[in-house]
Parts: sequence; C-alpha cells; structure tokens
Amino acid sequence: MSVTASPAPVPSGSAPVWNGPRFGEFVGIVALMMAVTAISIDNLLPAFPQIQAEFRVADPNRLQWLIYIYMIGFGTAQIVYGPLSDTYGRRPVLLASLAIYGAGTVLAMVAPSFAWLLAARVLQGIGAAGGRVLSTAIVRDRFAGREMASVMSLIMMVFLIVPMIAPAIGGAMLHLGSWHYVFVSMLALAGLLVAWFTLRMPETLHPAYRRPFSLPAVGRAVSLTFRNRAAVGYATALGLLTGCIMGYVGSAQQVFDTGLYHLGALFPLAFGLVAGAMGAATLVNARLVRRIGMRPLSHAGLTAFVIVAAGQVMVGLAYGGRPPLALFLGILAANQFLLSFAMPNFNALALQPLGEIAGTASSFLGFYTTILGALCGFLIGQAFDGTVLPIGFGYAGLGALALVVVAWTEHGRLYRGGVSG
Repeated sequence: MSVTASPAPVPSGSAPVWNGPRFGEFVGIVALMMAVTAISIDNLLPAFPQIQAEFRVADPNRLQWLIYIYMIGFGTAQIVYGPLSDTYGRRPVLLASLAIYGAGTVLAMVAPSFAWLLAARVLQGIGAAGGRVLSTAIVRDRFAGREMASVMSLIMMVFLIVPMIAPAIGGAMLHLGSWHYVFVSMLALAGLLVAWFTLRMPETLHPAYRRPFSLPAVGRAVSLTFRNRAAVGYATALGLLTGCIMGYVGSAQQVFDTGLYHLGALFPLAFGLVAGAMGAATLVNARLVRRIGMRPLSHAGLTAFVIVAAGQVMVGLAYGGRPPLALFLGILAANQFLLSFAMPNFNALALQPLGEIAGTASSFLGFYTTILGALCGFLIGQAFDGTVLPIGFGYAGLGALALVVVAWTEHGRLYRGGVSG
C-alpha cells in the first residue's frame, strides 16, 4: 500500500457533514486533552518539598526526575497512538490512553517509595501521550493551513491557562492533606475529559484515511514524514524550544521557592505570571497568523526570542546569576511571550504537508520533539546551581540553534509567507 501526503484535511468533495460541537466547544475539548499533560507536570511542583521529606531524597535536583521521567514516558508512547488511531479511529484510542493515565495516577497516589512514584509517573506519561497526539491529529482532521495554525493558537491559549493555575491547585491540595491529594486533582481532570469527549466529540478521522494497521505501511508513513524537509526542520526547532520550556519548568520550584528567591506560598503566583505571558501571546498569534502567515510571524518571534535570551544571559552575568526578582520575571515573561509566536506555528508547519497521515505523523513528530525537548530540558534543569544562569544560557543556546535549523529548513529565506503559511 502506498502512502502519500495531502495538504487538504479530507479528499476533495467527500467531506461528511460535521455533527460535532461548535467551534468554541471543539477548542475547549481539544485544549482539555492537552491540559491533562500540563496539569500533570505543573501542579506537582509545590509538592516537591513534601515528597523530598517523605522519601528522604538527599539531592533536590533529583526531584526534577518526577518531571523528566514523565516526559520520557509521554514522548516514547506517542509512537504508538498515531498509527493505532489511523486504523481504529481517534475516539477509542484516546479513551484507552486515558484509562492508562488513570491507572498511573492511582498508582502514584499510593506510592510507598520514590522509585514507585517514578514508575507511576512513567505510566502517567504513557497515558497522557494519547491526548497530545490525538489533539493535534483531530485538529488536522478538521482544519488546514493558516486556519489550522489559528485553531492551534486558540487551543494553546486555553491550554496555557492551566500552568497559570496548576501550581495553585497543587498548593490547595497540599492544604487539604498531603502530596497524595495532588494526584486526586489529576484524576478528576481526566474524568471530566472522559465524560465530555465521550458525550460530545464524534469520530473525526475521515473514512478515506482509515487504513489497516501494518508495520510496512507505518514504516512508509514514517519515511515520508522524515523525508519531508519542512516536517523535520520545524519539528526539530519545536523540540529545541520545548527544551527551553522543560528546562525552566524543571528548575522553577528551586528558582522561585527553595533554591533562590524563597517565595514560599507566592511561588504559584510567580509561575502563573510567566505562564500568563504565553497565554496572552497565543491569543495575539491566533489573530495575527491569518493576516501575516505562519512563517513570517514565527520567524520574527524566534529571532526576537534569541535577542531577548542573549539579554537574559547578560543580565544574569551582571548580577552574578541572582538578578532582582522583578527583573528576572520581566525578562522571562518576555521570552515566554515570544516563544508563543513560534511554537504553535512550528507545530502546524511541521504537520501541514502530511494531512493524509496526520495520525502517524503526529505520533512520530510528537515523539521526536518531546524526547528532544525533555533531554535538552534535563540538561538545563540538572545544571541548576542556585542561580538563573543555566536557564539563560539554555534559552540563548537552544534558541540560536533553532533559528539555524529554521534557516536551513527554508533554504535561508526567512520571514516570507506562502499560500499555506
């Protein structure tokens, strides 16, 4: 069976009548699919001191493994969900992934040791990967081109509200009892998603794109994906920028709370302010991308990000790695704001030429970007030395490398739009 890509979401003239939720509810459901991932990372951050004390973890940097081990399971499992969803449809595969996520969450709630908790986090990540892959595939089933980029930006905006409130939710759970209650909130969110998705979201995979599962066919689809210059280039750039985010998230609790600024109960507020900058940017991006195009907007955002990241390094060095909190927050928020003009558009640009194999392509590109981002983030996080310099150098280095990759992808022709981007 041959596999070819198509820029259109469905074959011409064969699109079925859509009987699913209206636009706003559609965005809400898909954003919640992605939000399960975010809340599973961010609302655990305030619980690090309790977990460290209960399991007697000597090195506080080891607690970051709760983030990165989750991301390894999350990234690796993405390989499976796309091909399965191309065969069996988006709905059954997503519900199966949420069952795995629920099992991992329950095991985490009753963990008797730190090693057990790490294993449960891997299982959580494996389950959450279904939402990441299928959210992108479902959007690609329904939209293409600049419209897809606009929808992804709106979904990312809703998705980014979660990091603004997730640490506060985690803190509230700690007040109710202990870190075990943090996992109760994760389980409740997953239950809400199961109910909403089951009741309101129909199957989005077009019958013409459903095909029997076969390893040779998957291999051909993967080959097609990784032979596409735009897919590989923009996925690589996205992975590098994801590394910036993961490095910051892994270090955030130590930077804002126990290791540097000692904000205590105000840690969720600082974290939320930075996340709010990303949320605001995705809303602006959704409005601008239809007029300006994905390429000019994302290229300009990435260029500005590299410039601000270089300034972040200089400020960090000028203050011996410990700049005033307000100054650090301002620069960090500016960088997160600029990232949001690049990351959603890079995701759309990577998938744009792969419409017919959206599920498989989303799986393997998601695996690639997540593992690349987790490894880069791990290096930044584990370099934490009581200063903000590892984050600054990480942002500047990964941002510059991403800009080089994008320039290679576009044959050196940056800031130029096209019919589809």
